[in-house]
Amino acid sequence: MKFDRHAGPVLSLFRIVTGLLFVCHGLSSVFNVFGGNQGSGHAIPIGTWPGWWAALIQVICGGLVLIGLFTRAGAFLSSGSMAYAYFVVHQPHAVLPMQNGGELPVVFCWSFFLIFVLGPGPWSLDALVRRGESGAEAPAPVLAEAPAPVLAEAPAPVLAEAPAEG
Repeated sequence: MKFDRHAGPVLSLFRIVTGLLFVCHGLSSVFNVFGGNQGSGHAIPIGTWPGWWAALIQVICGGLVLIGLFTRAGAFLSSGSMAYAYFVVHQPHAVLPMQNGGELPVVFCWSFFLIFVLGPGPWSLDALVRRGESGAEAPAPVLAEAPAPVLAEAPAPVLAEAPAEG
């Protein structure tokens, strides 16, 4: 079975789920929903550095990634904010994410970096805008294509007849 044909829709679903989780994470910190900031039952006070600003990035950029509008810019900012969260907030406590509680920022950072590199996928507003501008169907992104194997035929052996004696 050839799985490459599912690459575009799977990339779109990955982007949607990642963006939705990021938005929910930010909403919990800004608006005290879903248990509040880190399950504390409280929102982060407005303007508090860096938590409130990070949560604002999560809501805005996560929303852009979720709907697939300005996806690469939103994913780039989201990835950078999670790299900052890891290195400034978590890493000083211990080197490894399993020891410093930084697993979530690491996963979000690399997930958004992947979205930044690969793009939004075909199920996005960015793809819809591209189709509208070109007036044609935008091609589904191809993540990787393996080169077709080259099967070179070995030359047929040449059988030389032994010289006749005598």
